[in-house]
Amino acid sequence: MPPSYLTTYKAALDALSARTRTPLPSLLVSFALLHELTAVVPLVAVFYGSRSLGIGDTVISTIINNPPQSNSSGIRKVVQTWVEEGDAWAARIGRRYGVFGYEKRTPGELDTPPDSSKLTSRLAGDVANAVVAYGVTKPLTL
Repeated sequence: MPPSYLTTYKAALDALSARTRTPLPSLLVSFALLHELTAVVPLVAVFYGSRSLGIGDTVISTIINNPPQSNSSGIRKVVQTWVEEGDAWAARIGRRYGVFGYEKRTPGELDTPPDSSKLTSRLAGDVANAVVAYGVTKPLTL
């Protein structure tokens, strides 16, 4: 039976452990903690920063309120379609299960809350904030 591809990594990690005179589990835990501090914490910080500045809401309102023109690129039309479909999906799931700020409705009930568009645009804004946070922090982790 050929050796597993993990044996190469195990040998390299054992060599690193021997060279640094640090037990392998300690190295792995340290790596995991440092990864969380340098990747996840900035992601959350940028998300809440862009949320407090209203960046995601601004992006979504720009996409929704400015219809694509016939001579503009197709990307704006595609993104607008995605946002509208996402809003419809979030509203449907939100009302069915009582999530995303919607009240759970009983099956067959057709009444929609009057502020449903505000809820879905807030959700869409948060998705846009998450995209901004990922776009900002991804280059930092490379």
